[in-house]
Amino acid sequence: MVLTTALAGLIMVFLLGSLRPVNMGAIALVAAFLLCSLNGIATGDVLDEFPVSLLITLVGVTFLFGIAKSNGTIDWLVRLAMSAVRGRKQLMPWIVFLTATALAAIGAASPAAVAIVAPIGIAFAVKHGTSPLLNGLMAVNGAAAGSFSPVGVLGTIALGAAAAHGLTIDPLVLFGATFGFNAIVALGTVVVFRNHGISALEQTDAPPDGAGIGGAVATRTRPETRVRVEQVVTLTGILSMVVAVTGFGVDTGVASLSVAVLLALLFGKTAQSGATSIAWPVVLLVCGIVTYISVMEQLGVVEALGQGVTAVGAPLVAALVLCLIGGVVSAFASTTGILGALVPLSAPLLLSGHIDATALLAALCVSSSVVDASPFSTNGALIVANVPEHQRTATYRVLLLWGAALIIVAPLAGWGMLVVLF
Repeated sequence: MVLTTALAGLIMVFLLGSLRPVNMGAIALVAAFLLCSLNGIATGDVLDEFPVSLLITLVGVTFLFGIAKSNGTIDWLVRLAMSAVRGRKQLMPWIVFLTATALAAIGAASPAAVAIVAPIGIAFAVKHGTSPLLNGLMAVNGAAAGSFSPVGVLGTIALGAAAAHGLTIDPLVLFGATFGFNAIVALGTVVVFRNHGISALEQTDAPPDGAGIGGAVATRTRPETRVRVEQVVTLTGILSMVVAVTGFGVDTGVASLSVAVLLALLFGKTAQSGATSIAWPVVLLVCGIVTYISVMEQLGVVEALGQGVTAVGAPLVAALVLCLIGGVVSAFASTTGILGALVPLSAPLLLSGHIDATALLAALCVSSSVVDASPFSTNGALIVANVPEHQRTATYRVLLLWGAALIIVAPLAGWGMLVVLF
């Protein structure tokens, strides 16, 4: 009964949010309270599920990079990136991919890598008339490709959970398999989205007066080679955030918000323009949906789905069901959380010897991480929040369709390539 009610409520949230002019996140929050009331859960328990960390991350990152756009720092970084690719704009998505991969592989959390790389890649696309959505997605793909290294956050979690259940996993094979799969996804992403939004950008997003993205207007009106003091301080702040997040494990939201507030105190004029880049409707939408999914987890809906897998007699079918569960849940909730739940659920199947343990774990990892392009995932939300304001609605809809496709395609492809053919 709880499972049916929870799933029906989720469907209603999507229907009402699509058919009526009401923020879907607000509807999801109300639905979460109703679901808890029907199951005897106190209001305070619902509030405990609200993703405060995600809210701070979205606000902090968009505020920081809004300031950087407003004072011209992002334009300077875009010119630097253009110099690096020697005018070959088509290489930029792959630079975005590899940079995000490197950051995630050395220990940055996936949202942290995306938060660092995606805004710069999107700004580059806006500046040079290429697809901002493509560069944003390549940052997400790159972060997923690097996250399962032996020292990556998700790789450490997956390997640790497997070891705790007596499973022997080859870490290099796991990393190679997940990286290779995400590289294939990245190639497909380039093919599908390389021309997305370019005509609109050429008409509205690259005016000669130096207008920035996200509604903020750059203070510079012509190309400059000299870097101003404010830009040096801003760049130092961004680099400090990168070091704090990747080297010292500081929360991405806390680090970015701290730097943004410091810059706002030092340079109040551009901070006012930068504050308009905070995507509050996106914050409400994502946090509302994540809260509802967290309530579903608290009610044991995900666990019930996992227990249903144990009733499946055929090992290959059971493996596919696990991959599909990972894809569906991770598209709306924490990839870290679902991996922590899926490995114990799949332990009996992994220990049975019917399926190679490393292959199935790799399939579970890619199924749960590739779908982070969903607009309800932190990474997907960061893309929506950083594209030009007038493109956010269209970007959200495209990511919703892309995420829905990946929920099915990624688990099927991961299962087929890594489990059936391994």
